[in-house]
Amino acid sequence: MLQGNFFRGLGYLGEGFGLIRQPGLRLFVIVPLILNLLLFVALVWLMAEGFAVMIAAVMAWLPDWSWLQAIDWLFWLLYAIVILLMFAYGFVIMANLIGSPFYGFLSEQTEKYLTGQTVSEDGGWVQILKDVPRALGREIHKIVYYLPRALLLFIIGLIPVVNLVAAVLWFAFNAWMMSLQYVDYPADNHRVSFGALRQRLAARRLSALGFGLPVALLAMVPVVNLFVVPAAVCGATAFWIREPDPTGITRR
Repeated sequence: MLQGNFFRGLGYLGEGFGLIRQPGLRLFVIVPLILNLLLFVALVWLMAEGFAVMIAAVMAWLPDWSWLQAIDWLFWLLYAIVILLMFAYGFVIMANLIGSPFYGFLSEQTEKYLTGQTVSEDGGWVQILKDVPRALGREIHKIVYYLPRALLLFIIGLIPVVNLVAAVLWFAFNAWMMSLQYVDYPADNHRVSFGALRQRLAARRLSALGFGLPVALLAMVPVVNLFVVPAAVCGATAFWIREPDPTGITRR
C-alpha cells in the first residue's frame, strides 16, 4: 500500500519558492542561478546556430520555386518545440552538475533556517570547493540510476498497444526522479547513501510523487526552470525535515 500524503507533497515546491526569497538564502541561490543562466544562453545560442546552418543547407538544396522555401518559419517552430523537450530534463541535469556543490550548501542553510540547528560545523566557500568531487560523484550516480530505466521505458514505448501506457509511466518516473534528485541534497548533507534515500522515499512514495510532479512540470518551461532548481532544493529540504521516516534512517 502506498504511504504518504500526495497533496502535502505538492506543497513543498511552493514552500521552496518562498524560501529562496529569504535574505539568508538568496546569496546561495544567486551564484548558481547566474551560472545556469550563462549555460542556458550558451546552449540556446549553440543550438540555434547549428539549426540555422542545417536549415540553410536544406533550403539551398531545394529548388527556388519550391513552396518549402516560404515556410522556413515552420522549421523554427519545430526548433522551439525541440528546445522545450530537450530543456525539460537535459538542462536540469546539466544545471545540477554545475550547481551541485552550491545546492548542497543551499540545502544545509535551508535546514538551518527551518530548524535553527547547524547541519555541519564546516561551512563557507572553502567547504563548497572541497565538496565539489563528492557532489559531482553523487550527480553521476543519479544519472547512472536514471539512464537504464529511461532506456527501458523508451523500449516499452516502441511496443504496439503496450506503448499506450508509456506516456503515463514516463511522467510518473520523471516525477519520482525529481524527488530523488532534490531530496538527495539534504540526504547527502547527512551522509545518507543514495540507496538508503531510495528506501526512505519509497516508504513515503505518495508524498515523493506529489513533490516531484510540479517540479517535473515546471522543468519543461524554459527560463522558469532556472528558478525551479533552487526552489526544488529548498522544498526538498523541507520534505526531508517534515516527512516521517518509516525506514528508521537516522540523521546526524
